[in-house]
Amino acid sequence: MDTTILGLSILELSYIVASVTFILGLKMLSSPDKARKGNLIAGYGMGLAIAATILFKEEFSADKWLNYSLILAGLAIGTVIGMRMAIKVKMTAMPQMVSFFNGMGGACAGVISLVEFDHLRHGGEISAGMLIVILLGLIIGSVSFSGSMIAYGKLEGKIADKALPAGQIINIGLLIAIFGLAGYLAFSGHLSMPLMYALLVLSLLYGVLFVMPIGGADMPVVISLLNSFTGMAAAFGGFLYGNQAMLTGGILVGSAGTILTVLMCTAMNRSLTNVIIGSFGGGGAASTQSGEQGTIKEISVTDAAILLAYANKVSVVPGYGLAVAQAQHTVHNLEKILEDKGVDLTYAIHPVAGRMPGHMNVLLAEADVPYPKLLEMEDANEDMASTDVVLVIGANDVVNPAAENDPSSPIYGMPVVKVWNAKNIIVLKRSMGKGYAGIENELFFHPKNRMLFGDAKDSLEKLISELKNL
Repeated sequence: MDTTILGLSILELSYIVASVTFILGLKMLSSPDKARKGNLIAGYGMGLAIAATILFKEEFSADKWLNYSLILAGLAIGTVIGMRMAIKVKMTAMPQMVSFFNGMGGACAGVISLVEFDHLRHGGEISAGMLIVILLGLIIGSVSFSGSMIAYGKLEGKIADKALPAGQIINIGLLIAIFGLAGYLAFSGHLSMPLMYALLVLSLLYGVLFVMPIGGADMPVVISLLNSFTGMAAAFGGFLYGNQAMLTGGILVGSAGTILTVLMCTAMNRSLTNVIIGSFGGGGAASTQSGEQGTIKEISVTDAAILLAYANKVSVVPGYGLAVAQAQHTVHNLEKILEDKGVDLTYAIHPVAGRMPGHMNVLLAEADVPYPKLLEMEDANEDMASTDVVLVIGANDVVNPAAENDPSSPIYGMPVVKVWNAKNIIVLKRSMGKGYAGIENELFFHPKNRMLFGDAKDSLEKLISELKNL
């Protein structure tokens, strides 16, 4: 058999195997018990696809040694940097890292489009379909890159929310200009590199303006949407190179990100159309004043421990504050002590608690909390009336009654965990500070609620100590 044909057969087979590992990996990610294994399987598949491309895409020749050297150097540098970032990242900074890595994927897709467009200008086979794929890859990849970098800066606290006057009109105008210019490049036959760079600049600008006004509890939606953008851009790259593994991976990421975005929008009571034109944000202020709400009632650690020890059913609502305090292992220890006392403890997981989709699931999985104990918001709300004590740890906006009873609130209409239906509520919080959405939490003044002020991890450790003595 001709070595070239043999090489192509091995390459195509490798792509098929890699695609299968991507699908299996994604399927396994749906279960915390199998997520780590699924991630490794998908990673091995990607490694196989990369190795097969380098070895079998074309015959090796001495005059291409520089290209191979650069590829291997890039792989080595990227691997070292990526591993160091992943190992050192704190759980509180996980959303920032996801945004950063996602932006790098978008940047790669944009660079591929620029390179392939320049290739077409210098004698490549030209077709309208190929041009459309290249242009869409550039647009979506660039928006994903710049948007992800802004999201990274906002999550790091380095960039403040800022909405331009008539921001919606500007964004819509930019979209018209972007797709108008792309249409001209695709169908006019005028392969102008300056126009391509103009399209790049417009797309980068749209990514910035799209994410800049978005803040507060809306950020998980943005991260999910940008992730789907990067997946679509990668899929376009797979079309360009006839790379089945790249195409499959891009489609999986793009479709999963899109589905998750729709679910996030539902959970946030947001319109997907408004997300795309960047017209929503979380920086508003609720109309109600704390003085009108009632009084704050505190509870001591001893009283809180007694209340928990003699409960039949306890629900824990985790939030970003749990991640900040690095208290996931401590709350798992509390769970085991309460179960030894015959208390049934579960976790009520709001879909957008934290700073990215699934943040609380990942956090608790790290502490080996059994997956069946993680209840989705709808199931948790059904059980709330029969719950004796709700322990809110670091959550704020996702348990705010204003979502149901204050039409002037920015989060009005957003589905929340209805902790006020339980018999008793204990909120663990450092202070009376507002949540990520920047609004007052009416729950703090609820007659059923008691505040346990202090660092979440420290408070939980004190609760554990008291429970051991009961």
